[in-house]
Amino acid sequence: MDMTSKKAYMIAIVVQMIYTGSTVLAKAAFNDGMSIFVFIFYRQATGSLLLLPLALLSQRKNMRSMPMMLLLKLFLCALFGNTLNLNLYNVSLKLTSATLVTAGRNAMPVVTLCLALLLRMEVVDLRSSSGIAKVSGSALCISGVMVMAFYAGPGLSPVNHHRVFAAHTGTGSHATTSKAAWIAGTFLMVLSNISWSLSTIWQARILRDFPNRMLVAVSLCVFSALQSLVIAAVAERDISRWKLRLDVGLLAVAYTGFLVTGVTYYLQAWCVEMKGPVFFAAWLPLCYIFTIFCSSFFLGEIVHLGSILGGILLIGGLYGVLLGKSKESRFASRSEMNTIDGGQDEQQEHKKPDTHEVAKPAEIQCEQSRCDGSSKQLDRMC
Repeated sequence: MDMTSKKAYMIAIVVQMIYTGSTVLAKAAFNDGMSIFVFIFYRQATGSLLLLPLALLSQRKNMRSMPMMLLLKLFLCALFGNTLNLNLYNVSLKLTSATLVTAGRNAMPVVTLCLALLLRMEVVDLRSSSGIAKVSGSALCISGVMVMAFYAGPGLSPVNHHRVFAAHTGTGSHATTSKAAWIAGTFLMVLSNISWSLSTIWQARILRDFPNRMLVAVSLCVFSALQSLVIAAVAERDISRWKLRLDVGLLAVAYTGFLVTGVTYYLQAWCVEMKGPVFFAAWLPLCYIFTIFCSSFFLGEIVHLGSILGGILLIGGLYGVLLGKSKESRFASRSEMNTIDGGQDEQQEHKKPDTHEVAKPAEIQCEQSRCDGSSKQLDRMC
């Protein structure tokens, strides 16, 4: 294994560990009484304070050339992909458990595939193995969501009964959450994935017209912070709910604002650049495994059999879709190579001299030389 591959493996593992920490800390902050909407605003504001100075230093000239229509598109993309997505995700986290929402992240590539099919940006051929893998993976993901929503099953005892974040912390399980709230939280998680997938497709089109990732990322973060401020101001009018104290809430804000927004996005882009998006997506289930252990150890959550079975189905569906995409990519690359080879062969055929066409000018020259008697060399050629 070369050094590049080792770096890619290490970065993929570190990124999943950071995501695990953000989910567990956010759940602990909500259990401790922190407002979801205030938390999202502080998180996005912290990320903006980190990214905006970097953009002003390196992209000042390009910022002035951003047209108003592009800013409007970025505002709407931030509304769906950042603000709405984060609010739905964190409300789902409050109503269910860290294990469930982390398992739901594995359905994001599948949801993106379904939306791409509806928008006719993706084609599935059911006569090919890649198409069958995609459809089977999507079916497994849907089954996994249904199992997690409607089946609880027996609970597993927490790993650590003397948990770290013990203040006001519930179990986050079906025992303390009503069945209706659990089902609602599960489908809010699905809506969060749909919102994120829509924004991803839209963001790809924006980057095609304006290929500046730094400015796009900063604009989305800043717009999302402003939108989150409006939502939090409407939802939380009690000033005491906005105060940050030296507790797990402040730790969660700092962690998600600096590590997730600042470090993780950079590491993720680096990993995708080295090994491709399929390689990075294949490591998503690792976050689910980490979260099962950490939520049980730090939060004392009771992990139910339904969440585990549903997570396994989601992971199976994820790998089914990734397998189909991988096969399609290999087939497309082979077809492209065959097309290139065929074009080269055709060009070589065109370059081959035609004996009849070459001989004809020589015969004409010979006849002319006989008539004029001007060239003995051409007479020898005849």
